[in-house]
Amino acid sequence: MKGKLILEDGTIFRGQIFGGANQTAIGEVVFNTGMTGYQEILTDPSYCRQIVTLTYPLIGNYGTAKIFNQSYKSFVGGLVIGELCDNASSSSMEQSLIDYLSMNKIPCLFDVDTRAVTRKIRSIGTMKGVIVSEYTSQSTIDEMMALPLRTDVVSEVTTSDTYTLESENDDAPFVVAMDFGVKLNILDSLQKLGCKLTVVPASTPAEDILEMKPDGIFLSNGPGDPKDLPDVVNEIKKLIGKKPIFGICLGHQLIALALGADTYKLKFGHRGSNQPVKNLKTGRVYISSQNHGYAVDERSLRKLPVEVTYISVNDGTVEGLRHKRLPIYSVQYHPEASPGPNDNLYLFDEFLEMMKK
Repeated sequence: MKGKLILEDGTIFRGQIFGGANQTAIGEVVFNTGMTGYQEILTDPSYCRQIVTLTYPLIGNYGTAKIFNQSYKSFVGGLVIGELCDNASSSSMEQSLIDYLSMNKIPCLFDVDTRAVTRKIRSIGTMKGVIVSEYTSQSTIDEMMALPLRTDVVSEVTTSDTYTLESENDDAPFVVAMDFGVKLNILDSLQKLGCKLTVVPASTPAEDILEMKPDGIFLSNGPGDPKDLPDVVNEIKKLIGKKPIFGICLGHQLIALALGADTYKLKFGHRGSNQPVKNLKTGRVYISSQNHGYAVDERSLRKLPVEVTYISVNDGTVEGLRHKRLPIYSVQYHPEASPGPNDNLYLFDEFLEMMKK
């Protein structure tokens, strides 16, 4: 069926809507530059309700498999791609992408000029968009465009119940992970270090976390604007100085806000598995996996007891922080990858060493 992506500035990109999926979507339109990893993107809670444009031209060529899922379901609002492969082949494939999209009712617009979509977003910035059939009435489109984008997305992706992931080691470090939309490979990475994990909802009070007597506290990735979570920021303030804290992505931004810094929205964000970051101490550049639309304002850090540890090579934005006195550090990028390179897994080892000290 013929369909189209309409941006809020009126720009239209036409293609085909996959008939087995939902045929309407509304959300912030973003792009991801990764060459692989479409299933991890679809199941990354940080993409909650967003319409994701994949810049790589051929999508679906290796199918899907449960081992690549980063959450129990997909949270994306919609998918926009160039060519949808209908003849996938891989030794690990359990299901084609077409079947996966159909089963999960994910709106997919394909045969789209994704290069043009990406250039538009890079020029104007991320904006609201809708995916509809070619025959949708203008009044319906206007009604969809008038709907505000949800801001309570963390409440949609966080765990509803506290749960524990045990360790085989009797003397395992005990980590409490605040779940703002955590990816499974982050939890796996901590478990591979031998950690015992208790994962708690985003709204968990600091007092309840400290009563568990953890050796360290982890603040996860997640979707949306960190400033939409003032109650969470207040709880993190109560944790500062009590235990070692490590934050990734949204967790990094929340730590910055709790320390008194500021955040702002990027023009089009960093999304992809090929984003270069520079270690300011060693000068070494790492390739990282990233998915975020907000950043920490470096100017707001100047009078705070923190140092910038990493920056983006592409635009110089803050990619990592470390407190000068307290055992607190964070990174904007995803050291666990999935998808992406494993260059930065050492950051989990640093968290382990910080807890031991």
